[in-house]
Amino acid sequence: MIIVPLGVASATPTATRHLSSIAVWREGSVFLFDCGENAQMRMLQGGLKRSQIDYIFISHFDTDHYSGLIGLLSTLQLQRRDRPITLVGPTGIKDFVEWNFEFSNISLSYEIEYVEVEEDFEEERVVDTDDYYVEARPLNHTKFCIGYRLQEKDLPGKVDADKAEKLGISEDWQYKDLKAGKDVELEDGTVVKSADIVGHPRPGDSFAYITDTKYCPNSVKLAKNTNVLIHEATFSDSLSDKAEETGHSTAKDAARVANEAKTKLLVITHFSARYTNEYVLLREARDDFFPTWVATELRPIFTDPAHEKGIIKPKVYIKEINRGNNNNSNKNKGSKRKKRSSGKKKRRMRKRKNSPGKKRRSRKSSKKRSGKSRSSNNNNNSGGNGGDNSKERKPKQITPRTPFDDFDRF
Repeated sequence: MIIVPLGVASATPTATRHLSSIAVWREGSVFLFDCGENAQMRMLQGGLKRSQIDYIFISHFDTDHYSGLIGLLSTLQLQRRDRPITLVGPTGIKDFVEWNFEFSNISLSYEIEYVEVEEDFEEERVVDTDDYYVEARPLNHTKFCIGYRLQEKDLPGKVDADKAEKLGISEDWQYKDLKAGKDVELEDGTVVKSADIVGHPRPGDSFAYITDTKYCPNSVKLAKNTNVLIHEATFSDSLSDKAEETGHSTAKDAARVANEAKTKLLVITHFSARYTNEYVLLREARDDFFPTWVATELRPIFTDPAHEKGIIKPKVYIKEINRGNNNNSNKNKGSKRKKRSSGKKKRRMRKRKNSPGKKRRSRKSSKKRSGKSRSSNNNNNSGGNGGDNSKERKPKQITPRTPFDDFDRF
């Protein structure tokens, strides 16, 4: 199971953050949790194929969580998709999708299987197969919102081949029956018990997606003993009143859920644009729960790194730009000067012979001494303030701000 964050922004995109969307790759199939604006482009940049999407899960009807849905479904139509896709979300998702395609006069070449969830539900398996299931529970937001858990069913234990061979097991059907928990009777009447040959069942991987909610018991139930918990951390604890008002979680709330659920790994996401550095939220969450990671767009998270690394390779990396930093331009100018000077031929200087009994001071040593004296004078003149403060590095902004964004709104 490979989790790829496609968008980690809350409410509005920024220069380096996109709207909410998480892709989970499992055995060649993609589960898409929320579909914010530009989700399909981020999939391509992250090395994922849109044709592999089998399920789309929408948490709620805040625009930033479903604004990329119609565009993605239209692209699948243009790609001539012919197999069904399952779309899960609150009641009304079917009317929304069908109205948009009717308005655009588009008849889809593939079938959409809708699973609509009513507001008054308590718990429901919205997807259930032989190998895995997806559980849904209501969260505590300002509007009806759903949290999801993708759970692989327990895998059968490993067969002890040497022991089975000694007991007379040789046919393929016998191994299959033993692995399925059935006892096998041999030709001589001997019964080989499955419990003697097959080891204990192996628990499957699990993943929980919880966003746009205040702390609630259902968050803990969804995240119980998961391998990876993706949980929103929209605000820091200093803005807990804002989180309560808007129905969101702080980084402390995310850590509380992770602690109570005993998850193996907490990954925080859904950051408010007011935080130019999301590592402020990471530090706050790590004070209460470890290990905690920051969801980084297009950076895969593996549940089994030994076997999963290399399957998905991001194709695009975003380079952050700090326009206020002029150090780079100065470095470039310095490098140009060095190149120009390197083009000139160096003059060869003859070494002077020192006469016996006299010691000449070299120019280099005199320069060093004069430099030391100047630096000592500068330190003395600083008056105990630690020298020139202009040389100290200013903190780098992670997300460039623009005068057109109202950061108090989200």
